[in-house]
Amino acid sequence: MDAIIDNADLYWEGFTTTLSLAVVSGALALVLGTVLGAFRVSPIPPLRLAGAWYVETVRNTPLTVVFFFTVFVMPQVGIQVPFYSSAVVALTVYTAAFVCEAVRSGVNSVGVGQAEAARSIGLTFGQSLRHIILPQAFRTVIPPLINIFIALTKNTSVAGGFFVAELFNVGRRLSNSLSDQVPWVLLGVALFYLLITIPAGVLAGWAERKAAFAR
Repeated sequence: MDAIIDNADLYWEGFTTTLSLAVVSGALALVLGTVLGAFRVSPIPPLRLAGAWYVETVRNTPLTVVFFFTVFVMPQVGIQVPFYSSAVVALTVYTAAFVCEAVRSGVNSVGVGQAEAARSIGLTFGQSLRHIILPQAFRTVIPPLINIFIALTKNTSVAGGFFVAELFNVGRRLSNSLSDQVPWVLLGVALFYLLITIPAGVLAGWAERKAAFAR
């Protein structure tokens, strides 16, 4: 237990970095994933093809490879960014593919009559999507979206292997210096992850109940 108490400042630094990665990457992935979801249901074939290509390519690529590309390959082509920003890009690109599929399933759950009614009053595809379909779709995909963001929180641990001082990175450094207290060090890492994922699960339940009431 002393390993946790004596290194509380390091744990706090890792916790805030992990939380920051999860929040920033999650927000960006939600925006990018929604745009890709619109591509996937678009009446324009090239957009549907582009959305499908992105999802199938990124979703089937290991996250570590995406990190390797953003941290080591991007600088080779002249794109120099801090390690933290590279981690945000990698997590956003990877998570957006899963958000896209959740949004697409939500759009498909909206009744066809809703889209037909929107077209009958003269709305374009984009206007129908923004004002009629997406608001209803998001109500149905709240649980899967929260699960995706909880998975994103745990995926931030990959950033620890690419020079970002998040919780996993802190745990690894402490394990090396406190080899006789490794179980306590790992327990501390797990506890700080739970400080993020448990409230997220509670929030998901609350949001799901509110959405069900709204329906």
